[in-house]
Amino acid sequence: MDHYAQQFMAEIESLPTFKSTVGCVIPAYNEEDAIAGVLDSLLAQTLLPDAIHVIVNNTSDATVEIASHYAGLHTRGEGRDEQMTEIFVHDIGENPDKKVGALNYGYTLVEGMDYLLGVDGDTTADPRAVEYLVQEIQDDERIGGISAIYSIDDSGLDTLTSKFLIAGQRAQFAAFNMQNLLRGRNMAVLGGQFSIFSTEALRRVVAQTHQRYPWVRDSEIEDSLLSLQIKSAGYLTKISARARANVGGMTTLRSLDAQQVKWNTGAIDLMWPGQRGDTKGQPFHPNLRLRWFENISMATNGFTRMIFGFLLISSLLLHAYVFAALWLVPTLMAALLNARIAHAMHNRNRRDYLFALLVLPAEIYMWVRLGHFARSWAKFASSSQTDNWALQAKAESGGGGPAHLAPVAIVVVLLVAAVAIWSQFTTAVRSDILLAGWTVLGVVTILQTAWMALKLLKRYKGFTA
Repeated sequence: MDHYAQQFMAEIESLPTFKSTVGCVIPAYNEEDAIAGVLDSLLAQTLLPDAIHVIVNNTSDATVEIASHYAGLHTRGEGRDEQMTEIFVHDIGENPDKKVGALNYGYTLVEGMDYLLGVDGDTTADPRAVEYLVQEIQDDERIGGISAIYSIDDSGLDTLTSKFLIAGQRAQFAAFNMQNLLRGRNMAVLGGQFSIFSTEALRRVVAQTHQRYPWVRDSEIEDSLLSLQIKSAGYLTKISARARANVGGMTTLRSLDAQQVKWNTGAIDLMWPGQRGDTKGQPFHPNLRLRWFENISMATNGFTRMIFGFLLISSLLLHAYVFAALWLVPTLMAALLNARIAHAMHNRNRRDYLFALLVLPAEIYMWVRLGHFARSWAKFASSSQTDNWALQAKAESGGGGPAHLAPVAIVVVLLVAAVAIWSQFTTAVRSDILLAGWTVLGVVTILQTAWMALKLLKRYKGFTA
């Protein structure tokens, strides 16, 4: 009897099991320093993609040569545990659609598979990232795409500026991730850095939008537009609870400015009402609610800081400034909130805590972000036709002008002009202005502090960013 039972179980185990197919697409532009690490990361996954396509475009470095060393079949394990993947390297030469063109070329190569895994040419993932993404998207057929939790590796930095900027970006990513995790893991933007898409969902987007391919250059942020379209097609867009990936960070003020201005301008273009070329603003789209909140929050932060600077200078000139310890409460609340976010990071370290608790680094980084915010809205309002992709690439390679310093000059000019105009008033009028100004600032600051307190008390439900 035992013999028959064992034979039966052996026959059951020998039956073929269904396995979803995953095609990985890596758009690569001048990634000679990173592409080997990206491919090593994919080959170290507990679940290997069935095929990996490196789509090299517009490159002028050794990306093709380095990636070609990995081309071919790779196998691992034996028997039922055997896994294999094949790496293909495609050099498509000059491509006017840049990353979008590379993604669409890759889509044509894997559209017959169940899932498309999009990976940036400078992104590495934890060993179980692909396994977790596939499990999560398989468990719920309503999901059209799901992204990993993104952070930035802060090792190997050699300058104070790069350490400061990467710490700020890590905090920014962590806060954004936690917001999405706590919103039912609904993800407004399926970042192209490391996200998996249902090819069925992509095909439905193509059919509904009458596009030839899923990605289009109608937006500066092609991944945001596709995320909106996937949501509009009736699918869910999610952030993973467990899959993690490290993306490439910006280590100079110029490159960070170019990246953030591109992202912010594209987001404004999507959320602002009206038709602009082939892009139609969708202000009420559910995926853009967080974008509206971010922009309102940045506008409020800019207003309170500018008004505080003006009132402080004006009060000192009038010898009317009196220090009140109560004004330290918002600063303390912000530091505690930043420290809690740092503590919620999966790979937190001492630098993350110092960035939050020392107050000054986080405040300086906020001013940097306000500069990006102001430049983005100025670009949108001017309707200037600039290739922000090219500007970002130029900035990352060390080129570009001093445009990122323009907000600093504007703030200085505005404060000087405001104080100069204020000084022309009589003492009585100046006193009234100060009283009204401090009152308004006090009310807004109280509301901001209350909001930070609510966020500080919010449970993180076991999530780590």
